[in-house]
Amino acid sequence: QVQLVESGGGLVQAGGSLRLSCAASGSIFSINTMAWYRQVPGKQRGLVASITSDGTPNYADSVKGRFTISRDYTKKAMHLQMNSLKPEDAAVYYCKADDIWLYGGIYYGSSWGQGTQITVSS
Repeated sequence: QVQLVESGGGLVQAGGSLRLSCAASGSIFSINTMAWYRQVPGKQRGLVASITSDGTPNYADSVKGRFTISRDYTKKAMHLQMNSLKPEDAAVYYCKADDIWLYGGIYYGSSWGQGTQITVSS
């Protein structure tokens, strides 16, 4: 089984910074794309940022210039540095991994983390 665990959420004042981390565990050989999504009650989960296996990032327009996504390939981890946080950034943030291959040539598919809450006070 593959497990994704997020950490780093919490309460921050508007204008402040937080750093989210996502650690993947299991018999993982490789992961193609990793991404951060966020969701607020009553709305669909939306993409915040993604990063491919070659390190190419992609950002939602709303976070460009403020958030930076990165990966630690040796640890199968991903991070999201969030600066200049706004009240509208408050949400549950989820980590996702796509195109996961396990050792032994087994294709696992995708996996989601359980989510971590970000609260931004104005």
